[in-house]
Amino acid sequence: MSFQLRREEVLDGDQLKAMLDESPARAAQAILLAAREGVLDAQALLGQILLDGQGIELDQALALRWFEIAARRGHLMARNMLGRCHEHGWGCAANASVAAQHYRIAADAGLDWAMYNYANLLATGRGVIEDQIQALHLYRRAAEMGHAKSMNLLGRYLEEGRACPEDTAAARDWYRRSAVGGDFRGQFSYAAVLAGDGKTEDALDWLRKALAGGNLNFLRVASKALLNATDPQIRALAPEYANRYAELEQALAPL
Repeated sequence: MSFQLRREEVLDGDQLKAMLDESPARAAQAILLAAREGVLDAQALLGQILLDGQGIELDQALALRWFEIAARRGHLMARNMLGRCHEHGWGCAANASVAAQHYRIAADAGLDWAMYNYANLLATGRGVIEDQIQALHLYRRAAEMGHAKSMNLLGRYLEEGRACPEDTAAARDWYRRSAVGGDFRGQFSYAAVLAGDGKTEDALDWLRKALAGGNLNFLRVASKALLNATDPQIRALAPEYANRYAELEQALAPL
């Protein structure tokens, strides 16, 4: 059975996002209709579901086109996603310099995710001249807006005294806030702080949260880091991280 929506049934962006969780295929049809009718959020959302293959056939090139349409109309997350496409080569040739241009536009307009992504390029000198001071500034701006991933990286800058005076107390607080905000890297960073304080049980709790949410690259690096932990209970989690990495790698392997 196919679902058909009449023009008068076009939904707004929030309604479409809610529908995605309940019925991806029906939501995809509604999003496509709304995008064609000019609903800005739907145009950006259509790009995202095409990129993810959520309820619709995956098509990175078409996703890029819809992000471009929404970005030209002023949608900041679509502009940020254009940056992501150009950074990673989704639907186009990878070009970090072009990605940086899109991130900067959205960051200057106040989007926290774009601040984070642009800061990542500045911190590593990809597509732009390396600028740790500007990267720190953007991480701080995004962190103060509640961006959990930026909180963790701000904590790292403060802990290491990179482009700023060292401030371990502030670093600890940002790690904690990142962990509470749900970032798996922040959870791992905060666990390291707690382990250093001898709070093993609390550290283990955050490490298990990080294990549940971590991606492939994180799990690979973290499993090796845990092997060097001095606390045997924490060190014992290393095989769990390695096993989870293997499971994800297999699940994501091309059929």
